[in-house]
Parts: sequence; C-alpha cells; structure tokens
Amino acid sequence: MYKNIDKNKILELKKEINYQVGQVVSKTLVQNDVFSMTLFAFDENEEIATHKTSGDAMVMVLDGEGRFTIGDDIHFVKQGETLIMPKDIPHAVFASKSFKMLLIISY
Repeated sequence: MYKNIDKNKILELKKEINYQVGQVVSKTLVQNDVFSMTLFAFDENEEIATHKTSGDAMVMVLDGEGRFTIGDDIHFVKQGETLIMPKDIPHAVFASKSFKMLLIISY
C-alpha cells in the first residue's frame, strides 16, 4: 500500500521531501480507491490553483505556513496545524513563504 517511503522506521515526514526553487514538489505515499496520501513542498510564491476534489482533503502543515482558500474563506495554517477542506468545495493553496504539508484525501 505505501510506496516511496521507508517502512519499519521512524520518520520525520518533513525530511522526506525537499524544496525546489520555483516549484511545487509532490511525493505520493498512498493512492487507491479509498484514500490518497501525498507529501508536498511549495517554494515561495508557488500555488495549486482553485480546484475541487471528490473526497474530503485533510492537510497537516509540516514546515512553515500555507494559505488555504476554501470557497470564500481564507485560512493561514502553520506548522503543527491541520485543516480539512470539504469535498466538492473549490479550494486553492498558496505559499507566501516556502512550506511543506501532508495531504490525505478520503473518498
């Protein structure tokens, strides 16, 4: 089920993905019909444009702080905090400064 990550080992997830200048980097850990789990590293001023998902999307910020827009609401989520973006509601992610997150989508 898990891929691209060590098993039977204590991990610090924010160290499992690196920033790259001018990019949003992703690393898929799980992808199936029930849920997906992906690490992201956003360089400063990078974003994922407004979109919808068919499942609830929970983000856990691992490093820095991200700006999350859900519908008309804006949330600033920092390291150690979690936010759930409901399915079928348009949402977007923006990095005013570099940040990392774990995204879990349950379908």
